[in-house]
Amino acid sequence: MPVEFISAVHTDAGASGPAAASRTGFDIAHLRKYARALDDGGFDHTLVAYHSASPDAFQVAQFVATHTERVRPILAHRPGVIFPTHAARALATLDQISNGRLTLHIISGGSDEEQHREGDYLGKAQRYERSDEYIQILRKVWQADGPVSHEGRYFKFEGYYSDVKPVNGLVPISVGGSSQDAYRVGGQQGDIFGLWGEPLKETAEQIAAVNAVADAAGRPRPRIWVSFRPIIAPTDELAWEKAHRTLGVLKNQANNTELLRHYRTTGRPANVGSQRLLDIAERGEVHDRCLWTAPAVATNAAGASTALVGSPETVAKALLDYVDIGCDLLSIRGYDPLNDAIDYARHVLPLVRQELAHRAATTQAA
Repeated sequence: MPVEFISAVHTDAGASGPAAASRTGFDIAHLRKYARALDDGGFDHTLVAYHSASPDAFQVAQFVATHTERVRPILAHRPGVIFPTHAARALATLDQISNGRLTLHIISGGSDEEQHREGDYLGKAQRYERSDEYIQILRKVWQADGPVSHEGRYFKFEGYYSDVKPVNGLVPISVGGSSQDAYRVGGQQGDIFGLWGEPLKETAEQIAAVNAVADAAGRPRPRIWVSFRPIIAPTDELAWEKAHRTLGVLKNQANNTELLRHYRTTGRPANVGSQRLLDIAERGEVHDRCLWTAPAVATNAAGASTALVGSPETVAKALLDYVDIGCDLLSIRGYDPLNDAIDYARHVLPLVRQELAHRAATTQAA
């Protein structure tokens, strides 16, 4: 399948200034502008993130779908919030509204504190087990020709049937994480597996771990999604100057509990992905071609936070390095989200696609 680009919508213009790291409200005009910018800019997908305090992700994804023509919403969803039969029907309905453009991203939950806010008191290992069962139920309901029943460890129901089905029979399902539990569920159940931006060596090791699970399960290997926050400027030197200005703003935000109220900015993060980013940062600030770990330190690795820094040419080459090790979904969203998305669409996406087209033409000619 072709290499594709992912962004992430933001629902608040106030969270789209320089070095924005959280969303603080709901601005419908800004969301419409943002979604259309991604659609016009040639992004293939956009993440609709989930947090207990944020605007409802289902409704945001529907809004994005109805105000765009081609970009595919990736709806982040926590299995502990909605019963799976309800979710199957709601997701199929949303997929119909989007004309088959929906992808589902399962979030098992890396923070006990955040899970407790919505009444979920399962431990981490149990949450991944529940995600596995949840995905199986979704697919069972979508593929059923008649009523289905289920009795598992976390869910039980009898005689359920949904009149609405996904456009293409199933909604693609993404799983993310950096723990052994995540690799297991992603390898056994995921169509896509999401990783945060680590150095090439570590990323390749994680891909191998997921693929090994998929191979053992006798199923197709999931497509790999890797996430960065590029910082670009006309030259590498100017990009690094911009990067350090951005870092200063990030450090100020890390001291503002209102701006980063969604994230723990002190103490060791609970999730393995954040721990890995901080451990990598301890080994060096710059890795490979231009992977910069300082933003992860400044935000306590609050989500996907590592940057690729350089000119559009340098960043495009860095992204292609990840394509070469098996990543074919490239998530790039900036610390100045809307403006950065527009810049990526103008200056980075064309370079990557041009090189990939050149490679394909060269291979065909050979």
